[in-house]
Amino acid sequence: MGTNVQPLHAGDPAPDFELPAVNREGRVSLADYRGKPVLVALFRGLHCPFCRRHLALLSATQEKLAKEGVETVAIVNTQPERARQYFQYRPTRVVLAADPDVQAHRAFGVPAFGIVPDETDPAQVQWPQNTTMQQLAQTSFTVDGESPKPMNCFEVRAAMDARDHFETTPADEESYARHAGQLCGQFLIDASGTIRWSFVEAPDGPNQMGVSPSADEILAAARRVMH
Repeated sequence: MGTNVQPLHAGDPAPDFELPAVNREGRVSLADYRGKPVLVALFRGLHCPFCRRHLALLSATQEKLAKEGVETVAIVNTQPERARQYFQYRPTRVVLAADPDVQAHRAFGVPAFGIVPDETDPAQVQWPQNTTMQQLAQTSFTVDGESPKPMNCFEVRAAMDARDHFETTPADEESYARHAGQLCGQFLIDASGTIRWSFVEAPDGPNQMGVSPSADEILAAARRVMH
């Protein structure tokens, strides 16, 4: 089943977290950034091709955010050892933490959907708490330069993995089995620890999965709320 949680919004205090670091020694916590504005980006595991791409884009965005005085932390729903292996060969400049149990996602109220039988009463199918396999099979994604025709979420994942030459490991399969329905979120937090801007993936339905704010949108939010 999915999680019946409400995402945190502007004005809410940001919850602390402490997680294993991926691309540096020790651990990463929100307390590390006390007194500094920070963008916290919460992603699915490496099994998600959209998340792999968004992490790569965030690596470039973080340099622009740094010029605005905003730090960047990304959290990926992957076992620490697997994340360290992957990012050893695909390094990112973003401070990265591993959260295999989606503790931070839960703390920030980022929903995760469950899958219910296709014959479930439509009144009981309520996004983002749940969806049916039929609805997922009817999703439609077009990835620029990667899919010659619209594909559903399962087809597009296979196509993007093939294009990336991404080889799924047992750790990736475990993450997918446990948290395939986890949605993503991004939160701008000011120096006092208050959320000032937020984005949560797919607010209206599974067709919006894989959509993330652009670098320009994030920078505009940072300039608007941090100054």
